Amino acid sequence: MIIGFALVLTILTGGAAWSAEEGGLFHRGLVEPSDVIELSSQVPGIIERVSVERGDRIRQGQTLAVLKSGVEAAQVELARARLDFGKRRVLRNQELYEKQLISIHEKDEMETEILIMELQLREALERLELRTIASPVQGIVVERHLGPGEYIGEGSIMRIARIDPLNVEVVVPVEYYGSIEKGMKAEVRPEEPLGGSHQGTVVIVDEVIDAASGTFGVRVRLSNPGH
Repeated sequence: MIIGFALVLTILTGGAAWSAEEGGLFHRGLVEPSDVIELSSQVPGIIERVSVERGDRIRQGQTLAVLKSGVEAAQVELARARLDFGKRRVLRNQELYEKQLISIHEKDEMETEILIMELQLREALERLELRTIASPVQGIVVERHLGPGEYIGEGSIMRIARIDPLNVEVVVPVEYYGSIEKGMKAEVRPEEPLGGSHQGTVVIVDEVIDAASGTFGVRVRLSNPGH
C-alpha cells in the first residue's frame, strides 16, 4: 500500500553528509504504512456486527467486529451459576466441619471443586472474549472484506494500516553505499498534497546491492503523530 511519494536527503547527526547542491542527492522514495494487517478472528463464526467502514480511523484496542456469541454467553452464565452454588455449599458445610460432622477430606474436596469451577468460569469468559475482535494498532481501515451475517474462517474481516510511524522506502545509487548508516537523520519532503519538510531516521540499510540497477534500499522511519 503506497501513501505517496517523497524526496529524501540523508544527513549525519552532526551535519550534512552531502549538500543538495552536489546534484541528485534528494532521492525519490515511496511513503508507506509501517504495518498493513489483515485482521482475522482467532475462532470461526458468524459475524454479528462490524463497527467500522473503509477510511475510518481506529484506536488500538477498539472493538471492530463482534461474532455471534449466544452459546458462549450461556456457557458463562452456567459456569457462574455453578460457582455461586458451590460457594454457598461450602459455606453451609463449614459449620458442619466445625462441629466435626464432616471430615477434612470432604472439606478439601469441596474447596477443590470451587477452584475447578473458578477455572471453568475463567475459560468460559475467555471463550466469550474471543468473539470480540479488537484492533491491535492505531491506524486506518483500508478495506473491509466481510459484513454482518457472513462467516469468518481462515480469511480476514478487514485490512488495516498503521500510519504512525510511516516508512519511506528509498532506492539509493551504489556510490553512496557505506555512507548511509542506521541512526542517521533524514530530511523527507513529501509531494503534494502532503508537502512540507519532515525529519526521519534511517532504520534499515540493505546490505545486498542490486547488481542489475546498481542500487540498494534504505528505509527511513517518519513520525506521523495525529495523522
